[in-house]
Amino acid sequence: MQTLYISTLLEFLPDLIGLFGVILILWYYFLLQTGKCTANSLMFSLANLIGSALLLISLWFDWNLSAVIIEIAWFLISLFGVIKTMNQPALYKNNPAD
Repeated sequence: MQTLYISTLLEFLPDLIGLFGVILILWYYFLLQTGKCTANSLMFSLANLIGSALLLISLWFDWNLSAVIIEIAWFLISLFGVIKTMNQPALYKNNPAD
């Protein structure tokens, strides 16, 4: 019985990881649309970076070429945003939503 439970959990783990990535990306997009964060905030870029990485982990187990391509692009663009934000003067980093 316990082996079946562990096996079932492991079977759905990639989907759960991907689901968490989707929730993270959508939550920060909602915060952006409601004015609770800005597109150039560090947290927005980090959330998108982490979310896309989690989705890529999920896609490793359930391959979909077009989804992998868009998530790689999402990851790279978010990485650019993180680097850009971290290189800005401290004046621009003081966002209340961060």
